[in-house]
Amino acid sequence: MLELKNVSFKVMGEDGEKEILKNINLKLDDTFVAITGPNGGGKSTLAKVIAGIYPVTDGQILFDGVDITNMSITERAKLGVSFAFQQPVRFKGLTVRDLITLAAGKELSVSEACTYLSEVGLCARDYVDREINASLSGGELKRIEIAMIMARGTKLSVFDEPEAGIDLWSFNNLIRVFEKMHENTNGSIIIISHQEKILDIADKIVVIANGEIKGFGGKDEILPELLRRGNAGFGCVKL
Repeated sequence: MLELKNVSFKVMGEDGEKEILKNINLKLDDTFVAITGPNGGGKSTLAKVIAGIYPVTDGQILFDGVDITNMSITERAKLGVSFAFQQPVRFKGLTVRDLITLAAGKELSVSEACTYLSEVGLCARDYVDREINASLSGGELKRIEIAMIMARGTKLSVFDEPEAGIDLWSFNNLIRVFEKMHENTNGSIIIISHQEKILDIADKIVVIANGEIKGFGGKDEILPELLRRGNAGFGCVKL
């Protein structure tokens, strides 16, 4: 279970200190949680605070009862927290198999690496020896990144707007991958998104705007209200 207690995050700007997150209190123990809200509302900042990329200014973060507030991203990763960026990193000179093997933390056979690629809808024999370079599309990179997270088998996987920068076909493939992860995962998934199709496969939805929690509850409770408000409210987008 992930618990945030009075978590705040502030940065210094030209006009002085700016509070990005304001006293966030959350308990997340469901399999699949979507965090949504308008652009600039604090969604991605919250994801990076959970992963340890940004240090909290105030408050406390507990993961399975362990205080991880002052832990680095590496220390959190060792405890079982994974993070997927909006724009996956390209690693020149490394193959897809290399990355999946590194993620698994042990030597994988070609067959084992191919199993993870197949799980995310990629034809394994076409990808396992591909280099992580500009020849791969954004959608391909994101599915490879998901395969890496699956290979790690972590307790908590955090995805920061996985739909960003990809086309509709790739997006629909990502939805199918997340649906499969939802069915098969032994851990918890947090996805930062404002896309209806992603929100619709979540167990719970958190709404954040202006750095504050504006709503939290089951999908059937929260999603209809988001759709009713549309872009005039929290900015839920159909795709």
